[in-house]
Amino acid sequence: MKRMIDKELLEWKKDKNRKVLLVRGARQVGKTYSIRKLGRGFKYFVEINFEEKKGVEKFFERSLDPREIVEKLSIYFNQPIKEGETLLFFDEIQACPEALKSLRFFYEKMPLLHVVAAGSLLEFAISEIPSFGVGRIKSLFMYPMTFSEILIASGEERLEQLILSASFENPLETIIHEKILDKLKIFQLIGGMPEVVKIYLQYRDIKQCQETLDNIVTGYMDDFSKYKKRSPVLRLREVFESVIYQTGRKFKYSNVGSGNIQAYRDAVELLIKAGLAYKVLHTAARGLPLGAQVNNKKFKVLILDTGIYQRIQGLELSSYILSNFVDIINRGNLSELFVGLEIIANDSPIKHPRLYYWHRESRSSNAEVDYVISKEGKVVPIEVKAGTRGKMQSMQIFLKERNLNQGIRISAENFSDYGKIKSIPIYAVKNIIFPI
Repeated sequence: MKRMIDKELLEWKKDKNRKVLLVRGARQVGKTYSIRKLGRGFKYFVEINFEEKKGVEKFFERSLDPREIVEKLSIYFNQPIKEGETLLFFDEIQACPEALKSLRFFYEKMPLLHVVAAGSLLEFAISEIPSFGVGRIKSLFMYPMTFSEILIASGEERLEQLILSASFENPLETIIHEKILDKLKIFQLIGGMPEVVKIYLQYRDIKQCQETLDNIVTGYMDDFSKYKKRSPVLRLREVFESVIYQTGRKFKYSNVGSGNIQAYRDAVELLIKAGLAYKVLHTAARGLPLGAQVNNKKFKVLILDTGIYQRIQGLELSSYILSNFVDIINRGNLSELFVGLEIIANDSPIKHPRLYYWHRESRSSNAEVDYVISKEGKVVPIEVKAGTRGKMQSMQIFLKERNLNQGIRISAENFSDYGKIKSIPIYAVKNIIFPI
């Protein structure tokens, strides 16, 4: 399956001034698959998985000199490790902190060797290494598959191109628009975890997809034991499920349970560090950068995948398949979750995921804009609607107070232009990131 990150990996391979590459993201999002795919373009490919190959970490204990390490690895795996010819891949590198420390020295002493590392709990390991790889390591962040990637994987490249080429002046034909909405309904059900997508494309078996999602969720829950020094397992599970139930609303620790607020706060941060959730920070949005105007006490939290969200919500398959699209995307703030995840995954992979929203609390009237982004040097508000209608009062208030000329409405409606407010169909979130 083609992934957007493939292009970034190829560019890194060709870059004469490349740094050591670190691919970051939650478990099961496809990091290993994409790196192995990159490895096919090399004469030699050496993969070391530190969770599988116990004992290999000893090669990093006495010395972090890359030349010594490479010599030992080459002998152990009986594979040449040559500059310009070999891709050396350290997988699950968080299991070997010394290997993580060694990456900076590969850049300094063996700059011509292609070295890439990946892991799923890297934020924890990196936080324990002082001045980790500053200026020597390039990070790429990877996420579950986007709607665009799934269309391509299912052989619908033409549909994907039609979406990208559509505009307010040239909306899609109604029959095409409705066809894409039907495909999106399935995508929101199965989500973007590559293993689940692969099963759906091979067998079209939704029940098997759901069972695979259950296995992935169980794996995530089992992983919580690895964080137990930082937060109890039961508390992490409690917060994980609360993130799903509080989707679309300002996250309140009091809604999690009756436990200690600081303990819940720590658990939320651990889930975010593990790549299982993303914060949506409140911003005053009076100008750029948006991140300079945040209120850290106000935030929402998004789970990493719509399939996982739906599975834990307990969606009934029969009612889902028979429901119309508007009924489905109005369920449990699914639309807002989907749009947020699409914005994150379609943005630059070299940046930490960052999302913002705006909320005004007033005795006379409350107003909220679901997302606020910066585009072409301007503040752009985004409001998500489940149906095809809506008064957009919050958007109007925001535009007036911030003296802005454009807002974006995302819904089940086709491309439409309402003056200051541009309406974009929910399946075309990628068009917001790229020029339309």
